[in-house]
Amino acid sequence: MTQFDGASQNSSPQNSRPVIPRTGIGIDVHAYAAGHEPQPLWLGGLFWEGERGLAGHSDGDPVAHAAADALFSACGIGDLGTHFGTDRPEYAGASGVTLLAAAARIVRAEGFEIGNIAVQFVANRPKFGPRREESQRVLTDAAGAPVSVSATTSDGLGFTGRGEGISAVATALVYRLD
Repeated sequence: MTQFDGASQNSSPQNSRPVIPRTGIGIDVHAYAAGHEPQPLWLGGLFWEGERGLAGHSDGDPVAHAAADALFSACGIGDLGTHFGTDRPEYAGASGVTLLAAAARIVRAEGFEIGNIAVQFVANRPKFGPRREESQRVLTDAAGAPVSVSATTSDGLGFTGRGEGISAVATALVYRLD
């Protein structure tokens, strides 16, 4: 068994310590808004006209929220609630894109750089494919790093299959800057 000695094949002579990436996972779930007052749907940093909106303290964008949570998880610095929780009235109604940009700033202030973020959401609607590139551009600009987004359905199973809400799972890769 070899013991880690701090050297790496990718290390330069000036820096004998390897860059070790860290990964994080973020999950976010929002139910569709109840009541007679229509809520706008924000998903993947985009407004979806004519679609039923989600309930939430901020704009309820599970894609942007899961991405931010994955960043915090990768760095070990709390979660979405720690930084933007319901006890913080200044974030009431805040855009998910704004929260993702703020999360990226917090992560960088902690000495990390972002490699990438990948998000998949589960929903019956809206049809995401035609706006995928637009969403990825908006989220990539907010994070200052590549963000990819994919979508799937749950084949009629669970709360997403019954059309009660949308869930999203994200992973993030970060590395510490020295």
